Amino acid sequence: MQTLDWDSIMRDLGLHDDSAPPFRANPHVCPADAFPPPPPPPPHHQQQQQQQQHHQQLEPPGHFLPHEFALSDGYSNPLDSCADSPAGWNGLGPDFFDELIQAAECFDSSELQLAQMILARLNQRLRSPAGKPVQRAAFYFKEAFQSLLLLQSGSNRPPARLSSWPDIVQTIRAYKAFSGNSPISMFTHFTAIQALLESLDGSTVFHVVDFDIGFGGQYASFMKEIADRADSCKLQPPIVRITAVVPEEFAIETKLIRDNLSQYAHELKLRVEVEFVLVRAFEMLSFKSINFIDRESLAVHLSPAILHRLGPASNVARFLVDVRRLNPSIVVFADTEPWADAAAPASFKRSFLGCFEHYATVFESVDVATGGGEWARKIEGYLLRPRITAAVEAAAKRAAPPSWREAFHGAGMRPVRLSQFADYQAEFLLGKVQVRGFHVARRQAELVLCWHDRALVATSAWKF
Repeated sequence: MQTLDWDSIMRDLGLHDDSAPPFRANPHVCPADAFPPPPPPPPHHQQQQQQQQHHQQLEPPGHFLPHEFALSDGYSNPLDSCADSPAGWNGLGPDFFDELIQAAECFDSSELQLAQMILARLNQRLRSPAGKPVQRAAFYFKEAFQSLLLLQSGSNRPPARLSSWPDIVQTIRAYKAFSGNSPISMFTHFTAIQALLESLDGSTVFHVVDFDIGFGGQYASFMKEIADRADSCKLQPPIVRITAVVPEEFAIETKLIRDNLSQYAHELKLRVEVEFVLVRAFEMLSFKSINFIDRESLAVHLSPAILHRLGPASNVARFLVDVRRLNPSIVVFADTEPWADAAAPASFKRSFLGCFEHYATVFESVDVATGGGEWARKIEGYLLRPRITAAVEAAAKRAAPPSWREAFHGAGMRPVRLSQFADYQAEFLLGKVQVRGFHVARRQAELVLCWHDRALVATSAWKF
């Protein structure tokens, strides 16, 4: 049976585009969010090195879609360098910077009409996402801020609509370019998958509850590793169950994910069950909306998105109590918002500016990794723009709740240090991408991907 991939899907839709940029990475390293054939065996000397590591290397399979720095004990606060100005904003220009600051201050003081007037003036200079990366980021943040103000003024949020095929195809193209040129998504996925693999511990049924599945292609490497382990030990592989909690508008994507993962599992001769739970159903029923079976080993994958969706600190605390009752073997957290966990007093302005600096850094890294041009713009428009909108809305809600780290500790969770092999895997990915400026660092038990002196994403594992 031929393995489906995103390129074949786009060809079937008549939307295939051969203009995708050549990857700077090794041609055998492709985006994590797709579905590959088994990777070719490594050379003999690499096999020996892998055996010494007692793990099979999680190299991203063939065509699968989908400055020196030491981190301190806490993420650097992006506002520490100046009373208002995050470091590295010089390229934005004082007029842009001042007006964004003023609008954020007006939001904190509930002067929403004045904030709208300030952003309306800014429209004259930020008409489109053009210019330097920081200016393009400013355009999307201005847009997200204006949308937030409309919601705050009482306007109804437009109803969520299902993703259209053209939108999905364009998003896949953008993700393909993003994952092939930047290590951000690969780092996020493969460090999480490595933590899941290390928690298997002889389970006969392994169930992952995933609150941020994306396009789901990372689970192909997970399944491939499980199949290879079972084959090398002449053992029956465990049953793999994946339950993803997804938004209502994700219906078409869920079909793609299920079909591709199920087909790849069939090729590997694995029993894999993929189920989806709508986030609204989960909000009403919590984990009662998910089907659990006796004697299965459970893992939970979290990101800031579900914590934002839960809202107040009391809701997050109840959620973590429910997680604890499930007795998971591991909880993996992908911190895609390293600006949001600072110890400084919360305000919309501080959260907004920290969020802006983070995404301006991401835009800069993408610009360098892709060489700029059309594909950088597609990545920004189709992938990063929705994340910016969600992050700005979350900043408005972050009035006083504790950081996720405080919430985890408050629920009785303790961090578990990721293995040295996870370090090796992360460094291996960076070596494949070969873009100067990215590097991996440790922050206590977390593994952090950085762009020069800025944390982009961190992965950590937790137990009760």
